[in-house]
Amino acid sequence: MDLAARLAIDHDSDHAPFEQVRLGVIDLVTRGQLLVGERLPTVRALAADLDLAPNTVAKSYRELEAAGIIETRGRRGTFVKAGSNTTLDDAQRATVDHVAALRAMGVDDATIVDLVTRAVGGDEHPAG
Repeated sequence: MDLAARLAIDHDSDHAPFEQVRLGVIDLVTRGQLLVGERLPTVRALAADLDLAPNTVAKSYRELEAAGIIETRGRRGTFVKAGSNTTLDDAQRATVDHVAALRAMGVDDATIVDLVTRAVGGDEHPAG
């Protein structure tokens, strides 16, 4: 997921850039565009993509973590944390994990979408 493409930083805004990143991530999580268990870019990568100082993004991540929106898992990275809807959170996490497993098997995204769409549509034996 290209987080930088979904965050618009307005350098003329009354909100500081770290606040724009923080609010943008919260908005994406709230709208379901960032899913529970989804990995976020590293601080350095997101800072470079947004043309911001790494400390700016680090401050956003720290505040998001303090608010329980994201969690850092050491060297594994930073991820969207579970919210208040346990069933939906579990479903999002399972979906993210399943897609990651299919990608690791070498299945391309178009095929993944086709398989899921067919499974939801009731096809009992998707082509494979």
